[in-house]
Amino acid sequence: MDLEKLKGECEIKAFRASGPGGQHRNVTDSAVRLKHRPTGIVVIGSRHRSQHRNLYDALERLAARIVQRKKAARRRKRVPTVKPAAVRQRELTAKKRRGKLKSLRGKIEGE
Repeated sequence: MDLEKLKGECEIKAFRASGPGGQHRNVTDSAVRLKHRPTGIVVIGSRHRSQHRNLYDALERLAARIVQRKKAARRRKRVPTVKPAAVRQRELTAKKRRGKLKSLRGKIEGE
């Protein structure tokens, strides 16, 4: 996927990153948040002290997410199957047996 084209489809916002990195990281807006307009996917890059490196990393992560989403959309939906007649018969037999056991739990007549 072409990163420059992908960059054109995104809203890019720089913000101040938190965490370790010293004063340089604490006073510069080096973290980058990308929002892909067509899909709505949001990715944040704040691993490095450089805004450019964070932007590149975020673009790569966004491209991977878009590819992943496309693969998930291509999966076939499961077609529900009909239970075989033998399985249905087995379930009905088990239900009848269970019903007979439950009917024996009642009070005995004459007591």
